[in-house]
Amino acid sequence: MNELNLKDKKIVIFGTGAIGATLAAWLSPFHKNLYCFDKKDITDEIDKNGITVYHIDNPQIKENYKVKTMHDIKEMSDADIIIFCVKNYSLDGCAKAVKDVLKNSPIIISMANGIDNQHILPKYFDKIIYGVISYNAWIDTPGVAGYQKKGPFILGTPDNSLMDEMQVIADYFSNGVETIVTKHLQDAVHSKIVINLTNALTTLIGHGYREISDIDTFQRLLSNTLYEGVKIVKKAGYNECKLGGMPPWILIKLSAKLPRLITRPLFLKNVKKMVKSSMSQDIIQRGMHMSELDSLTGYIVKLAKQNGIKAPYNGTIYNLCQERFNQSKFEPMDVKEVWERVKENL
Repeated sequence: MNELNLKDKKIVIFGTGAIGATLAAWLSPFHKNLYCFDKKDITDEIDKNGITVYHIDNPQIKENYKVKTMHDIKEMSDADIIIFCVKNYSLDGCAKAVKDVLKNSPIIISMANGIDNQHILPKYFDKIIYGVISYNAWIDTPGVAGYQKKGPFILGTPDNSLMDEMQVIADYFSNGVETIVTKHLQDAVHSKIVINLTNALTTLIGHGYREISDIDTFQRLLSNTLYEGVKIVKKAGYNECKLGGMPPWILIKLSAKLPRLITRPLFLKNVKKMVKSSMSQDIIQRGMHMSELDSLTGYIVKLAKQNGIKAPYNGTIYNLCQERFNQSKFEPMDVKEVWERVKENL
């Protein structure tokens, strides 16, 4: 593969949630053979109105892109690159469905959070690249997505294979959105998992959907949840990978260790920038029972156990989320009630 013939390759984005939609929008002006695939009602909407994206700081300025779609999975049988923008709980079924129609051996790129995709995709494909998303985005309605910043995407493989292919893809994708190749995929994946530990807590307390009753308690829980995650992944042998715009580990540590009155202004600034996580959208907004809980917080709890580390914050939050997410109708907890439950395990 080289940069010249990549222009003629058939690229399919499977899934047009927040990441798939923004990626399709940013790449579509630079690639004539780019297609999106999703449920029929979603692709019908994209056919009719294109994909619209906007920056969180300027929601009134909307950019609209005409993006090609596929309405039958068989249309991707000759795809050269397939980018899975679905969550790990849907990935196995989607991967199997794609494998059943393929006539060739495409490069597969997975944009899912966590590490489960590294166990799922090798069952079906040979040439797999994993992506780490270093920005927050959300879907308002099908084909309409907001984002905090434009990229970057980080691409890597566990054994640093496909380096030439990744660099070609990164260089080409960078026409639309910054894309970087790393030789330290697992560090990048685990650094992102640490940041994603906010998702379970903010969903559990309904952040973005209801008022937080006690900001001091929220700060204590959030800062210690993240710092506990840092300690667990470090103990497991992973190093920090700087992800553009994400808080560095030293700042996470200071937020947990310094008096909260000192760190409160920065905390409030960061909370103001927080958007509704994909987990909260799944559980609260869409009323789903499936989420990334096991891929993120559940994984960290298992990693702590494997390495002999206590995880009172993440462990408690994980157990509470399991209880609440499986109820017929999810009801958020008050942040002070969550703290009382965490204290029982400290």
